[in-house]
Amino acid sequence: DTLYPENVAETLSPEEQQIADGKKLFESNKAACFSCHQVDKKVIGPSIKEIAKIYKEQNGDMVAFLRKKADPIVDPSQYNVMETNFAILKTMSDEELQALEAYMMSTLK
Repeated sequence: DTLYPENVAETLSPEEQQIADGKKLFESNKAACFSCHQVDKKVIGPSIKEIAKIYKEQNGDMVAFLRKKADPIVDPSQYNVMETNFAILKTMSDEELQALEAYMMSTLK
């Protein structure tokens, strides 16, 4: 019966699934992004929406930044605080980092 799918995840488009995976990772203890970043307010780090807005406006490469292959463009003064997290990010796959980026960019919609 297609009206009531057993597994709702099957109804997501690939883009929606990537966003959902990114949100799950963002909120997980593995990544712990949520401990410094909130969706729409600055805590320790800038908000997700602020990060996404700046990356979109400047056509930045968020994954390259998370891989330490690009300079910070959002708040360079906060880079030392973020730097401690690169050890965690280094353990993540490109697919995981792309999912994080997709989730963060989705907050602009």
